[in-house]
Amino acid sequence: MAIRPIVKMGSPLLLQTAELVMPEEFGSPELAALIQDLQDTMQAMDGAGIAAPQIGVSKQLTLFGGFKSPRYPDAEIVPFTILCNPILTPLGEEMVDDWEGCLSVPGMRGLVPRYQHLRYQGFDEHGQVIDRTVEGFHARVVQHECDHLFGMLYPMRIKDLRDFGFTDVLMPGLAELD
Repeated sequence: MAIRPIVKMGSPLLLQTAELVMPEEFGSPELAALIQDLQDTMQAMDGAGIAAPQIGVSKQLTLFGGFKSPRYPDAEIVPFTILCNPILTPLGEEMVDDWEGCLSVPGMRGLVPRYQHLRYQGFDEHGQVIDRTVEGFHARVVQHECDHLFGMLYPMRIKDLRDFGFTDVLMPGLAELD
């Protein structure tokens, strides 16, 4: 389909709650085309995931995983997932700090606290129920991508801005990928 331009931090669209994917949209050619554009864009940018608002579409739709992202060389592979209208439920209080980047915040990384264990629920592109319990990098990716659907960017979660900066300074080996 198409590689779409990425909406960057500062755009009001990224600070809004996205619209739900309505039942009549599941399985539609329009939703399939949007998903293909998201997938093409994510892969072209070597992202671990992407959300519809990042390409200018206010829909509660994200996709993630399916390949090893060179932007996260030490992370396990997350199964490819298309997730609409998500609900996230932390399983426990344990939070883990780790470095994140974002296609909408290019060239930067930050140390972000996320729940280590998580249940996520929602629907796939055909309206079939998704209900998974995950941990580690998988849980981090889901939380990061779903934040985009609710007007949140990872820098808003950083506890100490001394742990936020340009990738080429913090992680020179990854700088060419951001």
